[in-house]
Amino acid sequence: MAMQSEPLQLPIRGGCLCQNVRYKMDAPPLNSLYCQCRDCQIDSGTGHSCHVMVARKSLLITGEAKLHYSVADSGNSVYRGFCPDCGSSLLYSSSQFLDAIFVTAGSLDNPAWFQPTMVVYTLSAQPWDLVDPTLRRFALMTPL
Repeated sequence: MAMQSEPLQLPIRGGCLCQNVRYKMDAPPLNSLYCQCRDCQIDSGTGHSCHVMVARKSLLITGEAKLHYSVADSGNSVYRGFCPDCGSSLLYSSSQFLDAIFVTAGSLDNPAWFQPTMVVYTLSAQPWDLVDPTLRRFALMTPL
């Protein structure tokens, strides 16, 4: 039986496990997706991460996230934002998408409305990570 998702209600709010870092968005997401790249596997501790892409200008963060900078296999500069106290993964940003930022779906106060539209980096997918086979799939990152 398929689960029915809840409708999106604005503003979108979320934060870390200890609530020291919080965020709010007043605009609807630009996209929602699963990412199966190795960095997201390591970050999430499972086979993929769940991301909500939002306009950077619509995101307000309170508290201070610790940022980890690296270079993705695409050559893009990226950073991931974590709570420095509880370690919750909250944010992802890439130089490929200058006007957007991604929040982790699990950090949403109400993640029930999350509906991914695609799976990216399927080239790195683990054989045991079975995601919805009806979603659009991309071997690497798509330009969204």
